[in-house]
Amino acid sequence: MMSTRMTTDERESFLGGTHIGVLSVADAGGAGPMAVPIWYGYEPGGELTFATSPDSRKMAQIRAAGRVTFTVQQEEMPYKYVTIEGPVVGYEPVDLQEYRRWSIRYLGDEAGERFFTSAEGFIRSMQTVRVRPERWLTYDWGKEFTG
Repeated sequence: MMSTRMTTDERESFLGGTHIGVLSVADAGGAGPMAVPIWYGYEPGGELTFATSPDSRKMAQIRAAGRVTFTVQQEEMPYKYVTIEGPVVGYEPVDLQEYRRWSIRYLGDEAGERFFTSAEGFIRSMQTVRVRPERWLTYDWGKEFTG
């Protein structure tokens, strides 16, 4: 049987598509891991980025854990997913143009511009989190049937 793992090129291409990611991070207080859907950015071979409020529970858990797991999936057949595990390697003020590109990527030209303009004040208060992928888990259900 053919491997259902994605090649490096396949996973890089998949992550570059428009998908909502699910961020998972441990809770030092023992409440169990937090998992939340979130927009993200990724350039092939680079770091995964996402933005959140510096005062959020999510950010407090990220800072305490220093590591995250991030899953991106395709919910239609053929089902696929890519999971990244890795350390947080940076926190920085959000890049407004990067967030504007995310808004357009996820919402389309018109709605993305409208959202970005209406939320710009809040977006300015956010921080970008950078994650260096260390471990990859991938699966492409379509390879079960085409191999």
